[in-house]
Amino acid sequence: MASQGTKRKRDHDSSDTSKPLTTVMEIMENVKNNMNRVTDLNSDEASMNRDIISKISQMDKVSRKKATIGIFGKSGEGKTTLLNAVLGKKDLLPSGCFGACTAVVTQVEANLEDSNYIAEIELFSKEEWGKELEDLFRVLSDESEDNDELFNIAVEKITALYGAGADKKTLEELKKDHKYSEAISKKISKSDVFEFSNDVASYIQHSVSSPGGWYWPLVKSVTIKIPGCLEPLKHVAFVDIPGTGDCNKIRDDKWKSKLRECSFVWIVSDISRAITDREPWGILKHYTKELGPGGKCEHINFICTKTDEIDPKAYMRSARFTTDQLTREQDQEKFCILQRNKHAKMSVKEKFENSNIKKIFSTDNDFQVFTVSSRAFFEPKLNLEPGETEIPKLQDDLRILNENITRELSRDYVNEAKGVLSLIQSVQPATDREMVKMKEKVCMEFEENLMKALNDLDSRLDTIYNVLEQCLSEGVEKSVKLCVASTKAMILTNKRSVLHQTLGALCRNGGCFFSRSRKELLDLNKALAENLHECVEEDFKQILPVSGQTEKSVQEHIDEFSIIQSDSAYFRSSMLSHVLKFIKTEETKLKTSLKKKVVDRKTDIYSSIQTTIENEMASCYKQAAAITGEGSMKAMQELLISTVNEKKQDMFNKAKNEALKKFNDLKLYIKNDLESGLKMSIKLALSQSSTIALMDVSRESEQLESLSVQ
Repeated sequence: MASQGTKRKRDHDSSDTSKPLTTVMEIMENVKNNMNRVTDLNSDEASMNRDIISKISQMDKVSRKKATIGIFGKSGEGKTTLLNAVLGKKDLLPSGCFGACTAVVTQVEANLEDSNYIAEIELFSKEEWGKELEDLFRVLSDESEDNDELFNIAVEKITALYGAGADKKTLEELKKDHKYSEAISKKISKSDVFEFSNDVASYIQHSVSSPGGWYWPLVKSVTIKIPGCLEPLKHVAFVDIPGTGDCNKIRDDKWKSKLRECSFVWIVSDISRAITDREPWGILKHYTKELGPGGKCEHINFICTKTDEIDPKAYMRSARFTTDQLTREQDQEKFCILQRNKHAKMSVKEKFENSNIKKIFSTDNDFQVFTVSSRAFFEPKLNLEPGETEIPKLQDDLRILNENITRELSRDYVNEAKGVLSLIQSVQPATDREMVKMKEKVCMEFEENLMKALNDLDSRLDTIYNVLEQCLSEGVEKSVKLCVASTKAMILTNKRSVLHQTLGALCRNGGCFFSRSRKELLDLNKALAENLHECVEEDFKQILPVSGQTEKSVQEHIDEFSIIQSDSAYFRSSMLSHVLKFIKTEETKLKTSLKKKVVDRKTDIYSSIQTTIENEMASCYKQAAAITGEGSMKAMQELLISTVNEKKQDMFNKAKNEALKKFNDLKLYIKNDLESGLKMSIKLALSQSSTIALMDVSRESEQLESLSVQ
């Protein structure tokens, strides 16, 4: 070693005749292997090696990024068949795994562990289910005239789990029943899809004709992992969003949190009801803000299913077509299918254009309509070409999404590899005193640039803070004026749309209740937060977008941050040019990571407004839910109205201040992450010295440079 002086040596033989690396993963794997061999060199330089080895190890800890596609749609709309078609295998997913029970959040993703079908089931704790049972029995014991819907839901849950007649038993008897175990999670793993389907069915399905042993009332969520779908599901997870909520607040909160994670949303509806069905449009309208400014959604697909199910004669009569409009070559059924598809697309798009949802998703590319036939995709004899089923279009979207994420992850990985290679190449013998002095000067310059860049960033983020504060202050003023009227509009009406039991359920559920019979979602917290959200919404979309340029966003200010000054005279030396490359890659990595975390945190900032209001109203809801007896409905209404009136000034100011605090926390997090990360990188890059130079990684650097240009 010593006899080689400072000459760099390659860690592989120059006669290596291995084939040129042609793929991203091959190049990166080769780089990783070469860098790992650094651990075998210079054992006397333990401290330096530990630093570099740490950087190498971090490369293997990059978390997998997944895009979540949320699916709205009732049971029977063809969601499972649609996904089987999009994933390319007819019997891939267990029948009925999506939409079987509207209360359970079901997620489907690839199994990366083995070749089995896996279900990971999250259950209620014993204490949580005990409270749920108490609420169900409270409903069963109430003999109010307007109790039918809640009564039926309570009977459905109890008999599904405990069997026929269980609703006639006492609460104590059911609590002793062994149907419920102490476990709060369960895992099912089977190699055969039909065996798997049978085992998982009891946790996501329900048979009225065969009650008992259906565990879905105990289930919060189910994650199904399927084998053989690495490519279509490599970076994608599908989540069945119940949309109809649940009388249980824990499960209700679960699906709302999943909703905020969705990058994309598919609304699935039978083509015959796509325009007239209130439920998908109503739920989408109600949760547009959770998807947009309060979430991560970039794109909505409205998917009309079962397009092959048509009565040609009936359709031609209703559409006033005649056989004269058909050419000899045209098939009557196919003609009707394609005409109805065309009309459905136009009608759905028109409805979207005229809705308030359009304000959140403002470009044509944010909303697309598909008319699909999953059955015809698998059965060509139905006289539709594969392209006419539009399944290939959805498959292309999924492929492009996976490719984009793969490209992003590869770019990040390659950039980090380039940085580590630059760090290795920057190591110089400690005997060069001139170089030591130059390193000290460069270190000081970097630290001065860092402080200046942080101060500039702080000033720009303070400007954003002031904009938010002004918007929220206007929202507080408006909310204080209108909150009592908003409360009365929801809980007082001559049409009796809010009945006694509905109001009681709303209070027990923390201010929110979905009526299955009316297909209507009542959310008093959302109504109270509406004016604050409305005043901040437009600026919030500009300040914290999921993607794109707004010229006002936090992410763009992070992009502008840099401690690299192009006019520095120190980077003319070969060694310091490697230092500069390392700092650049470290800076890029930090900024990329931060921009993703900003999107994650935006949901907390936006939702904190409603969460604060819900917390402020919590004791009132609890008190109102406990009111019983004659005149209880009027007493509940008066309590809710008086509480809102008494708390309004303090409550809305707290909501404003909590949102501002969360934004300020984000600002501090960004600054601290940049400062600590770059100080560590500066120290790492400029403190490395050795009695000898390390290995030669110039060839790997050239490969990565050429790769990054592609």
